[in-house]
Amino acid sequence: MPVIRLCAAWLALLVLQGAQAATPAAAADTMTARVAACTACHGQEGRATPDGYFPRIAGKPAGYLFNQLVNFRDGRRQYRPMTHLLDHLSDDYLREIAEHFASLEVPYPPPAKPGLAPAVLAQGRALVLKGDAARDIPACVRCHGDAMTGVAPAIPGLLGLPRDYLNSQLGAWQAGQRHAAAPDCMAKITSKLTSTDITAVAAWLAAQPVPVPSKAVERSALAQPLPTDCGGVQ
Repeated sequence: MPVIRLCAAWLALLVLQGAQAATPAAAADTMTARVAACTACHGQEGRATPDGYFPRIAGKPAGYLFNQLVNFRDGRRQYRPMTHLLDHLSDDYLREIAEHFASLEVPYPPPAKPGLAPAVLAQGRALVLKGDAARDIPACVRCHGDAMTGVAPAIPGLLGLPRDYLNSQLGAWQAGQRHAAAPDCMAKITSKLTSTDITAVAAWLAAQPVPVPSKAVERSALAQPLPTDCGGVQ
C-alpha cells in the first residue's frame, strides 16, 4: 500500500483518540494509540529514514514540534493529510504529542550518498556555514546551531533529514506555500535564494552525519544573537 494511502488510513484513528480525550473514556487513552497515525508515515518512534520524504520527528525540540502541529492545524502549513489529522485537536493534546516525540533518543541511520557534483556540495556547505553577506543571507548555523542539531525550544536541527524533504520545504517557503508566525524569517531568507542554492544546501545537509549527542542546544549556547527577527522562535 503506498505510504500516502497508509497514512490516510490512520486519519480516523487519531481524530477518534482526540475525541476520546474529552470524555470519561480518556482514562483508556494511551500515547501509543495517539501517535499511531504519526509513526505510520514518520517511521517507528518517529525516526524516519534518510532516503524518504517524511522527516524525522524524534528528538526534535518540543516547541518546534508543537508549533508545526499548530501550523498544520491552523493552515500556515499546507499538507492535507496533516491538516485533516489535526483539525479538531486541542493545543494541550498537541503539546503532549510534541513532548513525547521530543523526549525520544533513538539513533540516526547513516546519511544517504549525495550523488551530486563536488562543486554543488561545496556551494551548499558555504551557504550553510558562512552564508552570503553580499546577498544578506545569514549562515544556517547562526540560527540552527554550530552542530546543526537545533536550538531549544523551537529551532529544529537540519541534519538527518531527507534531501527531498529539505528541498520541498525551502521551496515551499520561497513560493509562499509554507508560513510561520510573523515575522517569518525563513520566508525572508529563502526569498533571496536561487533554485541552485536550495538544491545545494539540501544536498549538503542531507549528506552530513548526525553528531552524538544529537539533542538541540540551549539558546544561551549560540555565539551570537539571531541574525534576524523570527516570530516562530520567540
